[in-house]
This record gives sequence, C-alpha cells and structure tokens, in this order.
Amino acid sequence: MMNRGLFKLSCIALLVLASGCGRLAYKPNQQAKVAADQQMQQLAQQNQEYQSRAQSLDTDNQELETLLAQSRQKVQLLTDEINTTRDQLRTTTDQVLALRDDNSQLQNKTSALLASSGQREQGEIRANNSMTKNLAAANLPGVQVRQDGDQLRIEVPADQIFTPGSPYLKEGAQQLLTSVGTDLRQNFPEHIIGIEGHTDDTPTHSQQFPSNHHLSSAQALAVYNQLVEGSVLPAAQLFVIGHGGNHAVVSNATDAGKARNRRIEFVVYPERIVAR
Repeated sequence: MMNRGLFKLSCIALLVLASGCGRLAYKPNQQAKVAADQQMQQLAQQNQEYQSRAQSLDTDNQELETLLAQSRQKVQLLTDEINTTRDQLRTTTDQVLALRDDNSQLQNKTSALLASSGQREQGEIRANNSMTKNLAAANLPGVQVRQDGDQLRIEVPADQIFTPGSPYLKEGAQQLLTSVGTDLRQNFPEHIIGIEGHTDDTPTHSQQFPSNHHLSSAQALAVYNQLVEGSVLPAAQLFVIGHGGNHAVVSNATDAGKARNRRIEFVVYPERIVAR
C-alpha cells in the first residue's frame, strides 16, 4: 500500500511540473562551451591547412606532369636521332664494305696481271722515247710527266679533279681525264696502266672514308670508272691502287707541298696486255 502511495505522489509531482508550475532546463557550463569553441576553431584551422596542402600538392602534380611530358618528348627526339644515326652508320658500313670488295677484286686482278707478266711482251719506256715526247698531257695545266725507272708517270693534281676530301668529280674534271686517257690510249694502246690514288698526311674525319687509304682508293676507282664507262680506255688495260699518304713526292710541311702530294698518277708499265 505504501509503495502505491509513493507512486501516486510522484505522478502528481510530475503533473505539476508539466503544467508549468515549475520548469526543468539544462544549461552547459561556460568551460565546456569554451572548449567546444576551441575545438571547432582547431578543426577549422586543420581543415584550412589540409586544403592548402591539397592545393600545393595539386600544383606540384601539374608541374611534375609537365616535366614528364617534356622528358618524354626529349626521349622521343633522342630515340629518333639514334635510329637515324644507326641507319646512316649501316649505310656507311655497306659502302665501305663495297669499296673493300672492289679494292680486293682490283688487287687480285693486279696480282694476276703481274703474275702473268712473263707471258707478255716487254717493252722498255725510256725518257728520250718518242712516245714520251709526243704526250699532249704534258702540256695540260698542272699535269706533270716524269720517268720512274722503266715506268712513266703522268701526275694530275687531285684538287683539279675532286671536291676536297671526296671522290666526287669537280666540274670540268671529266674533260681533263678524257684528255689524259685519250693521250695514253694513242701513245700506249697495249701497255698496262695503273691508276694510283695519293693523299697528303692530313687525317680524314669522315665515316665514309675513315682513312686516307680508303679515300685514295675511292678516288682512283672514280677515275677508273670515268675512263672505262666513257670508253676512253679499256678495263683490261687498267688497274687501281690507293696508296693513301704513303708515297709523298715532296714534304707535307707546307700547303703547297700537301697540294702536290694530293694527286692521281697514271703509271705506264713496260708490260703489255695479252692479246686475246
């Protein structure tokens, strides 16, 4: 019974409070409010810092992407240059190998001609021989004719024939070579004639012609081709040699000496070609 009475009193008290006779309200204390405000400020400050860092990282990322694109472009350019250089090197190597093959064939031909010299008629060429006196080539500008034992040498400056450091004929070189070749054919129709290429002692700096031997061989071969393809002299009468700078006729100490040593020599041998 007592418990029921207490319960009723409690209910009556709650009704009185609910009716407005008394109000119950919760108010946080001042310290809790200050702590909450500080926490909110800290959160706002951290959020601002995070946003600032995010913007900085985004800027850095854009710069890195730009640098990466530039690096990729440079790599592509370098790759293209490497591929181009490889192609040029491959072409140059093929040209050098072809020149070596041509030179080897011509040297073999020379050896065969010299080996069969016993089957050829011998004819001595003397300095006072009428054939040497009748050479019109001796009157050509820059051309020199000299006796070398039983051989006759007709010396033509390479600077009058080729562009510097190359086997490419200059303008007017065809006429000069044709004049010399025609003169040789008229005076020595049966004699073996060597076409010798000579350079000075200046090193070459060309991938196509890595040494003076390569250059002198190519120049002698260019003269051979000009005379044979132009039907000036028969191929059976000729052979080709490249001496590089090994046989200078004068000192290379001066520019004039170097120019004299850069030359093509037509060497007339006493041996005659075998009649077929």
